[in-house]
Amino acid sequence: KAQLRQPGGNRPAAFLLHGVTGSGKTEVYLRALAEAVALGKRGIVLVPEIALTPQTIERFAARFPQRVAVLHSDLSLGEQFDVWHQIREGAYDVVIGPRSAVFAPQPDLGLIVLDEEHEWAYKQVEHSPRYHAREVALKLAELTGAVVVMGSATPDVGTFHLAESGRYHLLQLPQRITVRGDSPLPEVEVVDMRRELKSGNRSMFSRSLSDAIAATLAAGQQTILFLNRRGSATFVQCRDCGFVLRCSGCDLPLTYHGPDGLLVCHQCNRRKPAPAYCPACWGRRIRYLGTGTQRVQDEVMRNFPGARTMRWDRDVTRGKNSHEHILKRFLAGEADILIGTQMLAKGLDFPEVTLVGIVLADTALHLPDFRACERTFQLLSQVAGRAGRGSAVGRVIVQTYVPEHYAIAHAAKHDYLSFYRQEVAYRRQHRYPPFSRLASLVFSHTNEAVCRRESASLHHRLKKQVEAEGLDIDLIGPSPMFFRKVRGHFRWQIIVRGPDPVSLLARVPLPQGWRVDVDPASVL
Repeated sequence: KAQLRQPGGNRPAAFLLHGVTGSGKTEVYLRALAEAVALGKRGIVLVPEIALTPQTIERFAARFPQRVAVLHSDLSLGEQFDVWHQIREGAYDVVIGPRSAVFAPQPDLGLIVLDEEHEWAYKQVEHSPRYHAREVALKLAELTGAVVVMGSATPDVGTFHLAESGRYHLLQLPQRITVRGDSPLPEVEVVDMRRELKSGNRSMFSRSLSDAIAATLAAGQQTILFLNRRGSATFVQCRDCGFVLRCSGCDLPLTYHGPDGLLVCHQCNRRKPAPAYCPACWGRRIRYLGTGTQRVQDEVMRNFPGARTMRWDRDVTRGKNSHEHILKRFLAGEADILIGTQMLAKGLDFPEVTLVGIVLADTALHLPDFRACERTFQLLSQVAGRAGRGSAVGRVIVQTYVPEHYAIAHAAKHDYLSFYRQEVAYRRQHRYPPFSRLASLVFSHTNEAVCRRESASLHHRLKKQVEAEGLDIDLIGPSPMFFRKVRGHFRWQIIVRGPDPVSLLARVPLPQGWRVDVDPASVL
């Protein structure tokens, strides 16, 4: 309240609201907005993905009836113009939207909220300008005197580091609030799938998870099963010659989608029918390997034939309002088990869900990206937070092949601070953000030899400049990117790491064809 009433200072007033899942962060936003409105000011509320937050929008609309505008790219151009014009005229107290809504022309701006501030959906990746909505919000607050509130149960490591160092005001909500009053976070059981295999259990479900699903069904309660992979099989291989079917444009293994009998590239969306024989040796022993959400649903229907199941992933949410339709049906009790991908981690409230099963916690843990552990911790913590938000106590079962990994162990204990301490020590040792900044330089071409030549040439020029000026900068690469080929174009990368990589890029003009991303969301 004091910051809203007396804005000013050299830096914008920024708060990090660190609250466990279900602790009432949205209520804090609502009361802060009410205070701003009472002072004659207005607010902007940013959410990671507008289609996945209908519950949040409903709460704001109920508190500020007829005074909430929703602004996003799914509106027609005419609708966007009308809403934009009405916002500019001061017709709304609150504007809600994804990252682009930070540019809404809200007059008398007093408050900017970033809900789930850790989400990388706030970073513009595909096209320039590659901005992060958090940085834009902080600059906007500096220009207008507004207050910024960033909230998350699993804050970005860099954001929490700035809060610890005094750059942001740190507010904490350590206790979950439910209809039962103060409520403990759900109990988490970690299952070592290596032991399951040794004991003869070849199912994707551990005995513990199978028993828990059966008990939850018998109690008439709901279950969420999470796996961050789509499809029925994650790759298809010939058992005679070992050939793996790959996308011709991206060189990535194709994923089999059983109901349609299609092989799909999850990078470029290229599709083709699954073959009856191997295109390399003409053998007919084709094997479908790996696990996706479609296969999880098939396995549930096989093991629990009476259970009503729904799936929530990109394959079933291509139509308009499909997210909201699935959410409403599950909330209405039309399914016992909801199976989905990372969409389930978006701050949703399912009062009847008492069991969350994480089918495999390791899917992104070993990717060659310094944020892989952080993202695994965030995803597990957020999905686990969907259990026990109503009148019944929740339970979470995490299946993994590396139960000793610190990201999984700390997520199982709902212990963000211990995870943060270990992760930030690793970042400090290896000079990763927040102890440096990165700039990703990417060159793509249909001929990989051209990528190699251009990358080597630019690396030579950058290295020469670094050595000539004695700059505190590391050059990593050049090398092919993890996803080496996308839509027929090979991609090579140079990563510039240091306190100020932009200063080097300002000194060395980049040839045409290079894509620059400062503070990238991922280096894959």
